[in-house]
Amino acid sequence: MELRAISTGLATLLLVLLPLASRAQHYPDRPIRLLLGVAAGGGQDTIARAMAPKVTSILGANIVIDNRPGAGGDIATGVAMQASSDGYTLLMISSSNVIRPLMYKTPHNLQRDFSPIAQLINQPYLLVTPSALPIKSVSELISSAKSNSGKINFGSAGNGTLTHLAAELFKDQAQIEAVHVPYKGAGSLYPDLIAGRVHFSFSTIVSALPHVRTNRLRALAVSTPKRVSSIPDIATVSESGLSGYSVSQWYAVLAPKGVPQSVIEKVNRALVTVLQDPELTKHLASDGAIAASSSPAELAIHLKSETERWGRIVKKVGLQNL
Repeated sequence: MELRAISTGLATLLLVLLPLASRAQHYPDRPIRLLLGVAAGGGQDTIARAMAPKVTSILGANIVIDNRPGAGGDIATGVAMQASSDGYTLLMISSSNVIRPLMYKTPHNLQRDFSPIAQLINQPYLLVTPSALPIKSVSELISSAKSNSGKINFGSAGNGTLTHLAAELFKDQAQIEAVHVPYKGAGSLYPDLIAGRVHFSFSTIVSALPHVRTNRLRALAVSTPKRVSSIPDIATVSESGLSGYSVSQWYAVLAPKGVPQSVIEKVNRALVTVLQDPELTKHLASDGAIAASSSPAELAIHLKSETERWGRIVKKVGLQNL
């Protein structure tokens, strides 16, 4: 009787698994929905729409962008988490999706509830100061902060944003004190930064560079370990004295937990191929972005590393439960 029960159970399991395997083998045979937790028109949306037609041409199925803005990306993440594990609903995330659960209670956990597919890009930041200030290097900024403890400030696009945490990490590694001045977005920060009321900031290349080129701001360094090809004369923070410093806004694609590995690998191959496309690479460079294709395993390591690193900074600054 026990053998008969086991045989019956195995037969039932095969009846469930075989159709799933068959569907995975023929994937994709209908449009794929890519959820974004941001409104149309922003940086993440622009990159997704630039990549979508190229991924479509490789996979043979339309990539449909589904913008679900709100709640710091939690709405889109929640929809993706409830979707079928068949590979026809994917989620595009950014570094903000890792940081938010460290500060707020969220119903999901990226590492627990999703399977990594591929990291897409990195967007470096520029460390900038007002041109009117006599600070011309990273070392001079650190020296000034140490000799004027508590009198130096920095601006960001808001509490808990990556521009805020990038500066907090800079403070931590440089062992300096600086007062945080949060703004409601980068646009409202620039007038005070240019006027010298704010002493430094980590800003996106695309928004800061026009002010650098008109000599209203001075670029001290880029935040990534390697120099940016479009501005090769600007050194990195790491090579300017803070060895190992590295921060970038990044984007990646995940799938709901349970999607067949063969599907994940197929989508990964398509994304990696697209990220090697010269036309797309040129488009990304114009926006200060760098292709950062990865394997699912590499993305899993990256998510874990980012969670641990920013978790330490969030705790140190006291940003939990904002």
